[in-house]
Amino acid sequence: MNAKFRDRRDAGRFLAQKLGAYANRPDVIVLALPRGGVPVAYEVAAALHAPLDVFLVRKLGVPGHEEYAMGAIASGGVRVLNEEVVQALGIPQFRIEAAAAREEQELARRSRAYRGDRPPPDVKGRTVILVDDGLATGASMHAAVMALRRLQPARIVVAVPTAAPETCEQMRALADEVVCATTPEPFRAVGLWYEDFSQTSDEEVGALLAQAREAHKEGDRIHAATHH
Repeated sequence: MNAKFRDRRDAGRFLAQKLGAYANRPDVIVLALPRGGVPVAYEVAAALHAPLDVFLVRKLGVPGHEEYAMGAIASGGVRVLNEEVVQALGIPQFRIEAAAAREEQELARRSRAYRGDRPPPDVKGRTVILVDDGLATGASMHAAVMALRRLQPARIVVAVPTAAPETCEQMRALADEVVCATTPEPFRAVGLWYEDFSQTSDEEVGALLAQAREAHKEGDRIHAATHH
């Protein structure tokens, strides 16, 4: 299928069909990469009856070439460095610290915006489905998987509605399972595979997370009621 998704929610419903094996499992949690991953993950979490949260990750850009990653920081105080890049470019420690401090502020701001004062979810020993709206170079997802590993989940499943075929392949070396619902060729950019690829706002992220929490609580209540 090389047709376009209507929007991220539509893509999420399509992706959820490929993840049926994870439905109704108490160990599963769906984590979205904000912001674009959240509407996609919302539909996945709803279909699987799994809790939804965000996994915040910020790339640490090489000084002067910010689009090139020398590492990443993530929710829960995790920092991952790409030692090869740091060594090859001789990036001094103080530059790394400065980049990390800058990104940590943005991470904290987003965490407050999306999560209020709720702590990040405990993923240790759980099956985590990491969702984004697509993979082009896969740099953010790569960073997210490496950071998430530090938190010791039992299994990491990377799931996206659309991806560049070679990026999807590369991701298989990192995650325990990779689900790319479509891998169109030539890929070029994630946005090409959506009719509506407008920016997801912080407000929308917050609202979807709140809705998902309510729905999941409601599901738990119904589940508890029917199993007594």
